[in-house]
Amino acid sequence: MSLLHVIAAGASKDLVTRLGERLEEAAGAKVEGVFGAVGAMRERLLHGDPCDVIILTQAQIDALAADSRIDRATVAPLGRVRTGIAVPEGARQPPIATQAALAAAFKAASAIYVPDTEQSTAGRHFKRVLQSLGIADVVAARIKSFPNGATAMRHLAEAGDDNAIGCTQITEINYTPGLSLVGPLPEELGLATIYTAAVTADAAQPDLARKLVALLAGPDSASLRARAGFEPVSPSSTTDPR
Repeated sequence: MSLLHVIAAGASKDLVTRLGERLEEAAGAKVEGVFGAVGAMRERLLHGDPCDVIILTQAQIDALAADSRIDRATVAPLGRVRTGIAVPEGARQPPIATQAALAAAFKAASAIYVPDTEQSTAGRHFKRVLQSLGIADVVAARIKSFPNGATAMRHLAEAGDDNAIGCTQITEINYTPGLSLVGPLPEELGLATIYTAAVTADAAQPDLARKLVALLAGPDSASLRARAGFEPVSPSSTTDPR
């Protein structure tokens, strides 16, 4: 059986896993994925880890294309993912629709579970949000940071603390058992990141890699992407600051 290597943003983990199983059934190719904070995933590719398909933010994919690290013809956006707030399943969902409400929710939480505030898209944004709200010092001792959003959300779900909350990409909240999505961050503090897939220039399995990208970004998986938390982007969307 052929082996297809994927290095991808944690936000895409559930989508890649589900569609990887579909590719295995259709083409007899096993998908082996590594998922995590986008900065760390980019470094894996640049350091030479095996990779046929890469999924990062659109800005990072654009930079890799400029360096001829990916096949430009295969670049395909998966969708836009917003950053949101999670609580343990069954726990009270605090109001977060305004800046004041969000600040109150953070200050009232016994712990705040987040991905890496330097390497991950959502983690870096969370850090900026706290600074904008003026509560970074107030809640600093309660922040629990993990290498990526998936790990942070798993620990939140397993902590057994109904007064704790989490902040990461909505897709990572949606695919973590034991959590409930409260909602996206308030519009003025929001972050919506376009995630994009591409076949790498050095892909060992380029034909299979193209098939996986087509599955990930194509119309047949549109409903699956929507359920995961990916929002459609227009074909003309070519810039994304994250």
